[in-house]
Amino acid sequence: MDLRKELILASNDAKESMMLSRLLAKGRIRKLASKVYTGNLIDSAESIIRRNLFELLSWRFPGCIITHRSAQSLRPTGNGNVYITYTFTKRIDTYPGLVLNVMEGPGALESDIKMGSNNLYISSEVRWVLEVLQPARRGKDGESKGLSQEEVEHRLEDMLSRGGEDALNSFRDRARSISEELGMSSEFEKLTRIISALLSTHESSVLTSSVGKARSTGCPYDRHRIELFEKLYDSLQSIHFPLVDNPYKTEQEYQLFAFFESYFSNYIEGTQFELSEAKQIVDTGVSIPMRREDSHDILGTYRLLSNRGEMQLVPKNEDELIEILRYRHRIMLEERPQCTPGMFKARANQAGDTVFVTPELVEGTLRYGFRYYSALSSPLARAIYMMFLCSEVHPFVDGNGRIARMMMNAELSAGGVSRIIVPTVYREDYLLALRKMSRRGIADTYISVLEHLQEFSANIPCSDFVSAQSFLQRCNAFSDAEEAYLNFSFKGRG
Repeated sequence: MDLRKELILASNDAKESMMLSRLLAKGRIRKLASKVYTGNLIDSAESIIRRNLFELLSWRFPGCIITHRSAQSLRPTGNGNVYITYTFTKRIDTYPGLVLNVMEGPGALESDIKMGSNNLYISSEVRWVLEVLQPARRGKDGESKGLSQEEVEHRLEDMLSRGGEDALNSFRDRARSISEELGMSSEFEKLTRIISALLSTHESSVLTSSVGKARSTGCPYDRHRIELFEKLYDSLQSIHFPLVDNPYKTEQEYQLFAFFESYFSNYIEGTQFELSEAKQIVDTGVSIPMRREDSHDILGTYRLLSNRGEMQLVPKNEDELIEILRYRHRIMLEERPQCTPGMFKARANQAGDTVFVTPELVEGTLRYGFRYYSALSSPLARAIYMMFLCSEVHPFVDGNGRIARMMMNAELSAGGVSRIIVPTVYREDYLLALRKMSRRGIADTYISVLEHLQEFSANIPCSDFVSAQSFLQRCNAFSDAEEAYLNFSFKGRG
């Protein structure tokens, strides 16, 4: 039993029970449900339970599978319903804010997804499509474990548009094998009729949806990257992040912070200007002679970062994620046509020994990775995850680091907390943490670096340019890593 964790799960050990009773009597912990406690005395029981949903499921139903519609969203429905498959059938509503719909059924298959260190699985894409095609009655709250045929068709239509007939036929072949393991022959027959109609080999009256781009995933994805996203997600779900308030309330403060954010984000990627030059570009909108493209990198980045409306915009679904990424990239690099602004890469890219997601897997990996993002609630957790998702996929020819940090900071802006600047002097620490996460799946260092940088960034005094510059100079923010370190032994605000 780890008393430092937000969710404290009791066992049948008598000594543990006595310890918990004493802590409860002293007011150091509180009880959320039977054998479930927390040391968080501030947040609501519902938010704590939801934030630690998968730890709770792994403890209460070890080896269970998140199935049916829950396998797609990875979060409770609007009415708090979660659907899992286990060794018995029962409806459990004793946990605050949740209704656990436990269904007896087959255990995890080889194709299902194991959730990191948790003794918990998620239905594979093929399995959950078969599951949501099962006949399902709506509960008293109007919700059910299934999805409409239209929603399933959207998934399949999207798969067809990206991967062609081969992708859809491959999906059907996998569904045939998995349906035999699950005993879902009737669901497979229904799926076959839909796929055949989409391939124009069956009467089209079978279909119920209009042809269009689905909001959900359906194209191939990079399995290695998904495993990394899962590891990061698990780590983020286990941490209670304090809120670091956004101190930049006035328009002047907001714009000045956006300037330094743009300056450093470009500098660490190799677009380097003297601070006075960058300020001139932003203030006048005029390029430095002989450096038109570099100048626009600064200006394009600043225009996005300084736009309050733009930086409040975060994706609500997979389609919006794709749209937002492409739009911001187009604006940021519109003066570099060789970088195909707003278009995903057509050739593979790499940094050192790291080969990023191949072009044909970019969109599918982003869409699949969105599942984990959507299950996070803390602004900083969502920001940390979003930054790594974009950085690890590396969807564009150029500008990936800047876009990743921009997406991160949009999450922080939307959450009403301080954004993050990565100063030049901290570049190597930041990149090393990214590499540890990318190559070895070590999340702790990566998370810690961004927590530290948020605290640092929240203390930059942005009432005027001179004050901000002076603070950053004293912190060695403009220095190279081999020459100095980030000196944050003093506070700039207050």
